[in-house]
Amino acid sequence: MAKWLLSILVIILFLGALLWLNRISLLLAYVEHRTAEVYSDVGPPREIDWSNGPDTPDTTDSERPPNIILIVADDLGHNDISTFGGGIDGPNGPLQTPSIDRIAAEGAMFRQSYAGTGTCAPSRAMLMTGRYPARTGFAFTPMPDFFDQMVLEIQKTLDNNLPPGEFDKDVAENQPPFEQQGLPASELTVAEVLKTAGYYTAHIGKWHLGRRNGMLPHEQGFDDSLLMSGSLYLPKTHPDVVNAKNAFDPVDKFMWSSAGFAQSFNSSDETWFEPGGYLTDHWTDEAIKVIENNKNRPFFLYLAHWGPHTPLQATREDYEAVGAIEPERKRVYAGMVRAVDRSVGRVLDALETQGIDDNTIVIFTSDNGAAGYIGIPELNAPFRGWKITLFEGGIRVPMFIRWPSKVAPGTVVDTPVAHIDVLPTIAAVAGATVPSDVEIDGKNILSLVRSEGAESWTRETLFWISGHYQVVRHGDWKLQVNDRPTDGLQYWLYNLAEDPTEQTNLVGIHPEKADELLALLADHKAMSRAPLFESTLQGPIMVDKTLAERFEDGDEYIYMPN
Repeated sequence: MAKWLLSILVIILFLGALLWLNRISLLLAYVEHRTAEVYSDVGPPREIDWSNGPDTPDTTDSERPPNIILIVADDLGHNDISTFGGGIDGPNGPLQTPSIDRIAAEGAMFRQSYAGTGTCAPSRAMLMTGRYPARTGFAFTPMPDFFDQMVLEIQKTLDNNLPPGEFDKDVAENQPPFEQQGLPASELTVAEVLKTAGYYTAHIGKWHLGRRNGMLPHEQGFDDSLLMSGSLYLPKTHPDVVNAKNAFDPVDKFMWSSAGFAQSFNSSDETWFEPGGYLTDHWTDEAIKVIENNKNRPFFLYLAHWGPHTPLQATREDYEAVGAIEPERKRVYAGMVRAVDRSVGRVLDALETQGIDDNTIVIFTSDNGAAGYIGIPELNAPFRGWKITLFEGGIRVPMFIRWPSKVAPGTVVDTPVAHIDVLPTIAAVAGATVPSDVEIDGKNILSLVRSEGAESWTRETLFWISGHYQVVRHGDWKLQVNDRPTDGLQYWLYNLAEDPTEQTNLVGIHPEKADELLALLADHKAMSRAPLFESTLQGPIMVDKTLAERFEDGDEYIYMPN
């Protein structure tokens, strides 16, 4: 009897050890099973019933307000754009971005332009509202169920020597559901502002600003919304797709398990259907239909691309076109950037075909810098840092504006601008009025392309606040403050006029300047409202290495709460 019990105990211990060793695979399998259930009712592709404007224009071009197109890439690196001397594998490399470059060359390029923050959703909220999280409370990026815990559990199994992350279970248990973490319906969006000026408004692509309680795009001022509802560009086994998976990246492992291929149109009840092709190209097809349908009335099109965000999926045509770039993940990523650039070119061509090119303003930006967790160095060069940091590499983004009838080609502006400036800029060019009781933090940056406007520009200060990680730029000075990974505050002070790539920390040399900027941060925090939902995750991010590299003692890193 004793031997029998001992044998049972050994088997139980063995099975327990086996389950423990394979816990991540089992958890990911569970996520994949749940994902399959969630997307089980996704319908086939279908025609989108976009609104139609009049058959003929009822005003002349000189009387009509300009059409406005806002194109936002996702996680596009500063150095991905050949205008900045980059492009994949350098200025003479196999991938350039001629269409994105065209917006800069034929319009205005803002050489010191900033994202709202180092992660996507708060930046998008600032694009839509012109307001800091200090006013909206939208301070962190909503994450899907299980994401935070899973990422940290996967990280523990990887041999990259990173310092540990933290998950706040108590905060997570008291959070609103993922679908309710978003921009409150009470906030005024750029689409709602333009509606008051007689614009037709359309959204295509990513939103990430909530899915319940009146938070969806078609409930926030957009007449029509083709909404991203999955994170695949094509089904994983599609014959025309090339996938690249990163074994070193916890985010990538979760995304491949939780990814679906779906979208919805003007729907609040999750009536999903498949996109009609590779996501970047499909959304561009639909954007062109919006342009064709509404060429005879003022329209606002928000084309919010998913590319080149992970999961890494390129069309086979783009993969072949960029050539033999190594490693494989970089080649797939290059194909994705090529698709985004092609999209921009097709939109510009459509404007010319429809004869509305001169009276259309096109704004191009990215929600934040490229991510270090995809394991491709130099994407944000020459700047340090990645997405999920507030070093320049995480928040320096393109801001290009093309408006042939109003903005001279080759205009270059060195004044710092940011995502909070998009709403007031769009409102100004549309002749729309923002209600006086809504406090807007941004400014009309088109005034900077005119000498008289530039002379009257007075703003010196920009803020980035993500929980305990807080940054202010005042004039050419930038101060970063973070209370992790040490027990006390950590400071980085840079003079960006002399050191734009943040190489030399001057906090010990200019403590008086640090104190001056700390006072500005204190004033900003004093007027800030509490976050709508709290951060649950503290993850270590290396400043100068990608996640494909091993952390070594002495490597600089930060914790950014989300």
